Amino acid sequence: MRDKSVSKRAVILNAAFDVFSQNPGASLAEVATQAGVGRATLHRYFAGRDDLMVALTLTAAQELDAAAEAAVAECTTYTEGLRFALAAILPLAALHMFLATEAASNDPRVIEVYAAQDRDLSSDIEAAKAEGTFAEHVPTAWIVQAYNNLIYAGWAMVAAGDATPKQAADLAWRTLTEGLKP
Repeated sequence: MRDKSVSKRAVILNAAFDVFSQNPGASLAEVATQAGVGRATLHRYFAGRDDLMVALTLTAAQELDAAAEAAVAECTTYTEGLRFALAAILPLAALHMFLATEAASNDPRVIEVYAAQDRDLSSDIEAAKAEGTFAEHVPTAWIVQAYNNLIYAGWAMVAAGDATPKQAADLAWRTLTEGLKP
């Protein structure tokens, strides 16, 4: 029995995360079945797959931001914040990994959310550079790309069962700050 305090839209989004994390190519009918609603109800909230993917992407971005913000609440340095945020984001791999291959990134709302995240990350990396964590001569944009791609690599390792989220976070942080030297 479904909790009546949860909106149908939220139930559909949760079902979509469940279904698409298992099978990114699943149909909307499968999402509706998982949500316990008819396809007509699903389409009342989401016009089609693209609309649902945009909603999932925006929801995922909010969840990732919330996890990162909670993780850094007690941090005293930007370096510590970057590391703790990485550790908080990696456990969300199962829910969000499939979104990396979706075309929702063409939506203006998604573009703005991603741009805001990159601006915030760039600012934090600049501050971590001032703390001595990263070499001043390395472009901030390069470090932002490395950080984001190491999150993706960590998610892939977790999704494949090759690492726990903690192991992936530790490996990603070590790679970012020390490289791959022995």
